[in-house]
Amino acid sequence: MFQEYDVIVVGAGHAGNEAAAAAANLGSKVLLVTMNMQTIGQMSCNPAMGGIAKGQIVREIDAMGGYSGIVSDKSMIQFRMLNMSKGPAMWSPRTQNDRMRFAEEWRIALEQTPNVDFWQEMVRELLIKDGKVIGIKTQMGIEIKAKAVVLTNGTFLNGIIHIGEKQFGGGRAGEKAATGITEQLIALGFESGRMKTGTPPRVDSRSLDYSKMEEQFGDQNPRKFSYSNSTAPLTTQRSCHISYTDKIVHDILRTGFEQSPMFSGRIQGLGPRYCPSIEDKIERFADKDRHQLFVEPEGWNTAEVYVNGFSTSLPEQVQYNALKMVPGFENVKMFRPGYAIEYDYFPPTQLNLTLETKPVKNLFFAGQINGTTGYEEAAAQGLMAGINAHMAVKEEGPVILKRSQAYIGVLIDDLINKGTEEPYRMFTSRAEYRILLRQDNADLRLTELSYKSGLATEERYNRMLDKQEGIKQIKKYLAKTKVSMDNLNILLNSLGSSPVTQSNTLQSVIGRPNVSIESIINHIPETAAYLNNFDEEIREAAEIAIKYEGYIEKEQEMVDKITRLENIKIHPNVDFRSIQSLSSEARDKLTKIRPLSIGQASRISGVSPSDISVLLVHLGR
Repeated sequence: MFQEYDVIVVGAGHAGNEAAAAAANLGSKVLLVTMNMQTIGQMSCNPAMGGIAKGQIVREIDAMGGYSGIVSDKSMIQFRMLNMSKGPAMWSPRTQNDRMRFAEEWRIALEQTPNVDFWQEMVRELLIKDGKVIGIKTQMGIEIKAKAVVLTNGTFLNGIIHIGEKQFGGGRAGEKAATGITEQLIALGFESGRMKTGTPPRVDSRSLDYSKMEEQFGDQNPRKFSYSNSTAPLTTQRSCHISYTDKIVHDILRTGFEQSPMFSGRIQGLGPRYCPSIEDKIERFADKDRHQLFVEPEGWNTAEVYVNGFSTSLPEQVQYNALKMVPGFENVKMFRPGYAIEYDYFPPTQLNLTLETKPVKNLFFAGQINGTTGYEEAAAQGLMAGINAHMAVKEEGPVILKRSQAYIGVLIDDLINKGTEEPYRMFTSRAEYRILLRQDNADLRLTELSYKSGLATEERYNRMLDKQEGIKQIKKYLAKTKVSMDNLNILLNSLGSSPVTQSNTLQSVIGRPNVSIESIINHIPETAAYLNNFDEEIREAAEIAIKYEGYIEKEQEMVDKITRLENIKIHPNVDFRSIQSLSSEARDKLTKIRPLSIGQASRISGVSPSDISVLLVHLGR
């Protein structure tokens, strides 16, 4: 009935979809196995993509030839570039999405990918021979052979849903949990743990009074995620709204604390620190009288609304009573209550940088199974696991992104070398090279690498080369174009910037914080004929390159220094326990993680600078 596949991907969420698409587009024959074909690409939590650092990840996935950016663009109902008041290293794109369209676009994209087959069923077991995965076994007992398997089980592994004192098995509201795989992996020597996440109630938009809330508009000139020309910015957008809890709401919520599964100890797993439940916020920030709620529409034509900021597992009646006290929610009707979900994960220190597991060859993990939270983090891991599963099958070299190349590199490096005891979420502060890792230059950083690996198309590569050349031409033009003192001062005066005392090039003033290429075009008309030949994205990238040139060069110097440590390789068979000069913690951590370079060893939690010096001396001998 089934052929032997190159790669089987288990789970069709954000990680699984990217893994299947990447492996298939590289040329592998892929089977995507899901428990429900109707929930492929489901947005289990909020109907949005991107945000702080997460938006950079989506652009990186797109630059590599993944699908998340395109799917987000095709289903977005609002676009906002966050942090525009800060420097460009902090700018982060975010879309509000139509939940149903998002899933539909993912399914269409996968069905139009020639090398992807589908099968709807639960996977109970992995087929393993001589320490290598050779396929899967389904709930019906069907064995399907493959050369590599990618597990992207999300919150489904032994998932338990909690609402007040009620608890029942499930991987998501209305869907059953997945069983069997955790127990098998533990028997094979894997270490596992429990984590939890939560989601807020969904309510009926028709029952809300938006006049009592603040309206939150999208950007006046919306952009998009994808660098390709297969998507376009929005011409019309849907607003979100903002309301607030208050002391009365908090007091009502407290009445349910005794029945809360978190406070009673029924939930053992750790939840995401940076996305706490409303009861967590009340407890941890007792001095705050109110908390912000984002009232987010679920799509263009649905009455369903997501109450962002009200994640909870309190009894449904307590949720309802508290919501009714929120301004604009006086007559609220709930579609479904919020809930918490607890699930199995496997500490990611058990993986190589390719996301292949150390105990079992050609078995890859991606997404929440690795202890992360968030669509974007999952999609990034899925992309890299799919690429490397294909590379393993074809016996080609792995694709590993460095910390200086991408937020995806930071994410995977953190997981493998530091591990995580709570759901890992990406922030700009986790990246030491964030001036290099901007959202505007993900294509310049990654598309050539992806093209050489075979994933990014030639069209993508050529667009990147055109952008690169455009930036170079604009910089050259601004450096050589001299403007009279009078014309420069007209420009500077209009922007409230101090005047110049002589004629100078345009490059000399573009370095000022309040001078932009757009302002030059508007105030020095003779520049428009040339600069308007380049689209806004290229002009902005050129402007950033000029304004931040000194900072960019300084950060690149730091990268070059660290790269020297990355180039000092450690033999895979080094016996760290025999190096007595290492601290005992370093011996344990190095033996467990088995770093492949001094650079990687230096980033392992518990390995000190003096341990690195010992390693360097040992390798020198």
